[in-house]
Amino acid sequence: MKTIQELEEIRKNTLDRVNQRRDRNTTRIVVGMATCGIAAGARPVLLAIMDEVEKLNLKDVIVAQTGCIGVCRLEPIVEVIRPGEDKVTYIKMTPEKARRVVNEHVVGGKVVEEYVMHIVDGKIINDYTVEKD
Repeated sequence: MKTIQELEEIRKNTLDRVNQRRDRNTTRIVVGMATCGIAAGARPVLLAIMDEVEKLNLKDVIVAQTGCIGVCRLEPIVEVIRPGEDKVTYIKMTPEKARRVVNEHVVGGKVVEEYVMHIVDGKIINDYTVEKD
């Protein structure tokens, strides 16, 4: 059994780790690599992103993989999280679109709106379709 002091120390350390994730000073690019994403073409998207990040020598960018992001019909999905900004979710990505996102959004700071998923009044809205969630 842990003492109250030990539990409080565990709580503090855990909160510090969580806050480090929130307050990071690097950009994160996260690619959905569950079976649905892989089947839809996420692997070439991931490779294109990694290639572009390396080609541009971006040292402050972390490329990561995750499991299911939750909207399988819109795969491949890529999330960009820049320091101090809201997460941006890109949908139906291709390697060419991914390279554009790296150059325009990650490097240039301009969101590529036509690839972005927005939720308005419970509907997913993008240039491809308007669907009920």
